[in-house]
Amino acid sequence: MKNRLKVLRAERDWSQADLAAALGVSRQTVNALETGRYDPSLPLAFKISRTFALPIESIFLDPDAAQS
Repeated sequence: MKNRLKVLRAERDWSQADLAAALGVSRQTVNALETGRYDPSLPLAFKISRTFALPIESIFLDPDAAQS
């Protein structure tokens, strides 16, 4: 699943370790999320949403959503 995590993290000048600490996951998990190798669980997606104070839909891009 595509996402904007790397961009959002960079806008805040956070390292992967900083974001991992905020989320309670490993830096490797953040890397896997950013590169699309791992899709977050729903609880983790909500935690990411709260961390960035953004709706889930603005962070994670649905590849099956209709293009207009």
